[in-house]
Amino acid sequence: MPRIRVAACQINTVVGDLSGNVARTLGALAEAEATGADLAVFPELTVTGYPPEDLLGRPAFVADNLAAFAEVAAATGRCAAVIGYVDRAPTGRLLNAAALCWQGQVLGRYVKRLLPNYGVFDEQRWFVPGEGVPTLFEVAGVPVGVSVCEDMWFADGPMAWQSEEGARLLVNLNASPYSRGRRSERLAVLAERAAETGCAIVYVNQVGGQDELVFDGSSCMVDSSGSLVASAVQFAEEILVADLDVSVPTRESAIAPPMRVLVTTDTRASDRAPVAPTADVLDPVAEVYEALVLGTRDYLAKNGFTDAVIGLSGGIDSSLVAAIAVDALGAGHVHGVAMPSRYSSEGSVSDAEALASNLGVDIDTAPIEAAHTALSDTLSPLLGGEPVGLTDENLQSRIRGVLLMALSNAHGWIVLTTGNKSEMATGYSTLYGDSAGGFAVIKDVAKTLVYELCRHRNTRAGFDLIPLTVLDKAPSAELRPDQRDDESLPPYAVLDPVMAGYVEDDLSADDLVDRGFDAHAVARVVGLIDRAEYKRRQMPPGVRISGKAFGKDRRMPITNNYRSVGSPAAAPLADTNLSSGIQPLDDGVGSGV
Repeated sequence: MPRIRVAACQINTVVGDLSGNVARTLGALAEAEATGADLAVFPELTVTGYPPEDLLGRPAFVADNLAAFAEVAAATGRCAAVIGYVDRAPTGRLLNAAALCWQGQVLGRYVKRLLPNYGVFDEQRWFVPGEGVPTLFEVAGVPVGVSVCEDMWFADGPMAWQSEEGARLLVNLNASPYSRGRRSERLAVLAERAAETGCAIVYVNQVGGQDELVFDGSSCMVDSSGSLVASAVQFAEEILVADLDVSVPTRESAIAPPMRVLVTTDTRASDRAPVAPTADVLDPVAEVYEALVLGTRDYLAKNGFTDAVIGLSGGIDSSLVAAIAVDALGAGHVHGVAMPSRYSSEGSVSDAEALASNLGVDIDTAPIEAAHTALSDTLSPLLGGEPVGLTDENLQSRIRGVLLMALSNAHGWIVLTTGNKSEMATGYSTLYGDSAGGFAVIKDVAKTLVYELCRHRNTRAGFDLIPLTVLDKAPSAELRPDQRDDESLPPYAVLDPVMAGYVEDDLSADDLVDRGFDAHAVARVVGLIDRAEYKRRQMPPGVRISGKAFGKDRRMPITNNYRSVGSPAAAPLADTNLSSGIQPLDDGVGSGV
């Protein structure tokens, strides 16, 4: 049985960094060749990075991408390489392409057939699908079929066609964003394609953060039975090298001669010691934590930031964001600021200081009382009296936002906001206050998951890195006396499942009630989510870890009079306003920083 040595080159490309991506690709190719690999496979759109979005509207960018691809192709040697790039059709339309290169030549290309146009994907905006029968390549005596990402996800698709033409190894280039449970989904689909085609499959995914998206890598190889042969690490670069035993048809006619492109190699994998490494798999909570760390690290690094500043309130959200930032950047590059008000408890300040000490980050204290008084005095003549209620609460949050942004201006630090998905969903935040900043680390993390992540980080540290007093205290914005989140919102254990069903699963209020959720809670939560769209549209980007995140993943109109509260048992929307007085197009309650 022939054996082929394949290198899955799980690299961290940067969108638009053509020269940098060329260097990363050639470095990985050299490493693959040094291992004796016959074939090196790279992620989708290796040259441009993924997703290039509207850069593809610039003819100069497309031309520069083609020049960069030619540079990579010319540098190939004994080890054949499958490289992703943007090509042009004769009509001038763009193609999501992958080419097999060897000995400085481009031996053939494959064009992605199935173009996703849902969720975070907009490929039909720019690309046209490939047509015709895909070319097969013979590498080290093995007939190989090439496909790109979405082409793998459907039965009777490109992989099936290639196996019918005689392919015995299928390689699939990917830029598949992370979401919870995604690795298991991919393995299930790979097993289905292996069963359908009878082929071994090499799945190569990119790794790294790109704006809201984080790519987890998790490249892998399965044999013709669908069993996992080798797997790469999650959330880190790796050149995964493994030997695959491939059964090849004895009848030469099994491969259509016009489509076969031969690639010979100096040595055969059968002459070398076998390689089949398998990486450990993270548990579900650790997986999310590493996604947040990688997404934060790459967003800052790829956009030229070295340091971050965080408002430390002594609360659980800012504590988690600080821990993630330290793991992403190092303690010396994270700066905390405590900004107590007249309503801040003594424990909030001491908890913030304890956290900073445990993390090894510097912390300054900047009381906001003087600014609060000055602005209240300035506003009083305009309001006919001192600011009260939401006006006064949001004033405090905006003072904190001003202080953090001033530090950003003075030092070049990026402000990391600390709002979670539960708050963002319900509008429990202050525009230009706690929402002001450059990156929202936990914007896709529900409040209940925030607690799980904190406990995970403490377990990993071996002590209460995030003080237990932070985890045990009732959540509060501390913008009025004795304030608690559960006075304004349903308990998070109730809110979060309703939010997930409505936002991530697109269930209606009736659906949620039919599934056993309390009708009044559903009406409250759904009403708040619907009314807060205008706020979410103004929030900074943050790491996507769910199947549907706020941002480019979920695109709801701001001006929208459809209300999904049709159950006769549901409370009317008039009863769903927060006790603090949130109304449509109101700034809402400031959740603090």
